[in-house]
Amino acid sequence: MDKLLESFLARLVTKGSLEVTTASGRTFRVGDGDGKLIGMRLADTAAQWRLLRNPELALGELYTEGLLTVGPGDIYDVVELGLRNLELANGPRWVQILSQARVALRRRLSQRNDVLRAEKNVAHHYDIDARLYSLFLDSDKQYSCAYFESESDTLEDAQLAKKRHIAAKLAIDPAHRVLDIGCGWGGLGLYLAQYCGADVTGVT
Repeated sequence: MDKLLESFLARLVTKGSLEVTTASGRTFRVGDGDGKLIGMRLADTAAQWRLLRNPELALGELYTEGLLTVGPGDIYDVVELGLRNLELANGPRWVQILSQARVALRRRLSQRNDVLRAEKNVAHHYDIDARLYSLFLDSDKQYSCAYFESESDTLEDAQLAKKRHIAAKLAIDPAHRVLDIGCGWGGLGLYLAQYCGADVTGVT
């Protein structure tokens, strides 16, 4: 198992210096030895198998679960090392086949979005108690980023500034018809209708 992991990582990491300690306590290094030494330790063989099967997903998951620890260096160093090796990181053929199969299954099954699934997805995301949204949105329930013109702005001020900014940039006037796709609770549309006189249609 350790040899398989070493061979796999040696194919992935050809630049930099990564020292890996396996669940059995064996340590090996991969890369060309250039730059800062980064250390990584795997807690158990199950973690090693997960890393082998799906490295791009497992790396982050194992780290957050405490099954992969980093040192010397930190998780940012590991990510940077991965990015440096990204264009060369094709991995063994069997890993490429697994990755292609995952993508195909994801497109056919988990990411299939027919009308029924789309309705369920929207309901899951939005059909919740409005009190939750009131905890972190302004009174107008603007769902996109606010525009803070100064550090003293409240969320209410910044959301109003955003609506003013959008209206000014688009030079909205009463002759305009506006289609707001993903309008949420309609705050922007109501603002453009009330203050700019536009004919607004909101789709949510």
